[in-house]
Amino acid sequence: MSNVSHIVGQLIVGLIIGVIARLLVPGSEPIESGPVGWLITALIGVLGAFVGSIIGRAIWKDENYKAGWVLSVIGAVILLLIYRWLF
Repeated sequence: MSNVSHIVGQLIVGLIIGVIARLLVPGSEPIESGPVGWLITALIGVLGAFVGSIIGRAIWKDENYKAGWVLSVIGAVILLLIYRWLF
């Protein structure tokens, strides 16, 4: 049961990060409205934390680095810009 709550927690934090990234990037959104749009936003936020961790590991040369809020949002903004470029 703890794995399920961990995944749900990651999706909720990812949704918050994704929403912050969507607020920071100006322009129209190619992301659908409704449940699919919320899911895409959450996935962009979760993957943004992953990208932020990679950026942090590259900058600080620490293999165990985990992204905080700032690098997670930066990673999500990068992914959102790539998503807009592709779609």
